[in-house]
Amino acid sequence: MTVDGAAASVSGEPGAELPPPARIRVRFHELDPNGHVNHGVYANYFETARIELLESLGFGPQVLADRGIHLVVVELRIRFKRPAVAGDDLTITTRIAELARASSWWHQTLRRDEQVLAEAEVRSSATDPRGRPCRPPADLAAVLSALR
Repeated sequence: MTVDGAAASVSGEPGAELPPPARIRVRFHELDPNGHVNHGVYANYFETARIELLESLGFGPQVLADRGIHLVVVELRIRFKRPAVAGDDLTITTRIAELARASSWWHQTLRRDEQVLAEAEVRSSATDPRGRPCRPPADLAAVLSALR
């Protein structure tokens, strides 16, 4: 799974260009006995899209860890609307729905062409190396705010 194109600049200013959606091609081993993508695989798709988005903006997990910050998932809700099947080319758009001091709600939409197959709401919390909630650095908070 890759994010198409070069890393986009998200400055927090109105009209700032947002990164393109993540792209996925469904693989055979991700299918259930009915020939549909297994429900558990969707969590991996959504997680990978969030990580690739953060990496494209210069805030990958290792960069954040080096700065003493971890973004951890504390809640995940997925709504399944239609099945994905082997060979499907999918896209996942990721946006921030809400940004608080130490946590954020992410909204993600998985599509085949223009058809919505699944949506996820993910609550993420910024933590220090000991797992305690903390405020994200100002530059990360600005980038996350621009993803709204």
